[in-house]
Amino acid sequence: MMDCLHPLTLQQRRLFLQQCAGGLGGTALIHMLQSESQANIPNELTHALQPKMAHFAPKAKNVIFLFMAGAPSQLDLFDPKPKMRELHGQPLPESFLTDLDDALLKGSAQVFSSPRSFTRHGQCGMDFSDYLPHLAQRADDLCMIRTMFTDVSNHHPAQLLMNCGIPRFGAPSMGAWVTYGLGNPSHNLPGFVVMLSNSTGTGDLGGTALWDNAFLPPIYRGVTFRSTGEPILFLSNPRGINSTTQRARLSAIRDLNQLRHRVTEDPEINARVSAYELAFRMQSAAPELIDFSDETEHTLNSYGVNDETTRWFGSNCLLARRMVERGVRFVQLYHYTWDDHADLNKNLKRNCSMTDQPAAALIQDLKQRGLLEDTLVVWGGEFGRTPMHEVRRTNAAGREGRDHHPFSFTMLLAGAGIKTGQIIGQTDELGYHGIEDKVHVHDLQATLLHLLGLDHTQLTYRFQGRDFRLTDIGGKIVPNILA
Repeated sequence: MMDCLHPLTLQQRRLFLQQCAGGLGGTALIHMLQSESQANIPNELTHALQPKMAHFAPKAKNVIFLFMAGAPSQLDLFDPKPKMRELHGQPLPESFLTDLDDALLKGSAQVFSSPRSFTRHGQCGMDFSDYLPHLAQRADDLCMIRTMFTDVSNHHPAQLLMNCGIPRFGAPSMGAWVTYGLGNPSHNLPGFVVMLSNSTGTGDLGGTALWDNAFLPPIYRGVTFRSTGEPILFLSNPRGINSTTQRARLSAIRDLNQLRHRVTEDPEINARVSAYELAFRMQSAAPELIDFSDETEHTLNSYGVNDETTRWFGSNCLLARRMVERGVRFVQLYHYTWDDHADLNKNLKRNCSMTDQPAAALIQDLKQRGLLEDTLVVWGGEFGRTPMHEVRRTNAAGREGRDHHPFSFTMLLAGAGIKTGQIIGQTDELGYHGIEDKVHVHDLQATLLHLLGLDHTQLTYRFQGRDFRLTDIGGKIVPNILA
């Protein structure tokens, strides 16, 4: 009879565990199989976010993207147009209307000259309006692109195009692509972190799709952090659960999930396990991250952390610096109150007051600490604003606004691999179209990936029979941006 007994195969043991194992006996069997499971399961859950080799030597290791959702007015911040002062309040010239591809503005559009004053700053002589005195001081650390253009003029599609490469839901975000391509050097924090700083309760933001993983493995999705209180809701253990108990629970869950993965090979299981493990490590790392007690008073004041106006965005900018110090690959800050169809002058002042000082402090702080050599900083929104005042709402003097404008807008770059102290591109005399060195959104994306050591045509993922990429079917590197 003993001759009939053969060692159970791994498949038989797994079936036995599924059908019969329970209580302490099942737990014991799980631990008996643990080493065998770990040896045979594809090690995605531990290695998916491990640092990976770039396609070529990178200039940048980290990215901080300050996304100004709603579209700041480039004509009131970066691109002065003396000709508009001559034409203020007048209809657009007929010669201009002939080639104007904007039916909403034809026939009734009047030129709206900016009420702001502009001065040149730095050795490079970069133009800034009086609403951005702090960023103006960083002129020689910046590259200003005046001729950005995009394909759509509605907020959510344009935000998706800038962040995900296509103006529709269902594509991975830039941060997800970067962490997919390069991994995450940080062991205790996510590779891709998102922070929101709308303290006014208004604004237009495309939501979580802007930092989604879409068809990439879920481990690459952006993790939203809060700048005060618990960094992530429900991260802390419930009352009565200590770290030892939590570790034991997670180990048991991990072992069960690994066994289940042997049966289904479902990548969602590994992503879930990895998320549990990262959350456990973050329970100690995240509170330390948002504890500013080790920062000097000078640093806190420079970011405006102690000022009511700048506190929200300033805290997020300081957190962004602390994150890249700890290895976080991609940090994105969303400030989403820039959609100024009316009361432009007043609203622009408020938003600049909230963001100007912290953004400038971030660049300066990174530079002083030697982090700007490895960190790429991006500032900008999804499109620009029209040279004409808004025609759908009030035209009362002092209450003018500007409409959406996809044909030319401004973005700022600083940091690793950027040729700073320069302005790229030139717009026409009304700032409507770029007439020299135009840069499409896909061109910007291709260039940012290039600075990270990634070939945008090679960073692909096979999905539904097609190789997808961030730049879709377009994009070319902009050599003028590169140092």
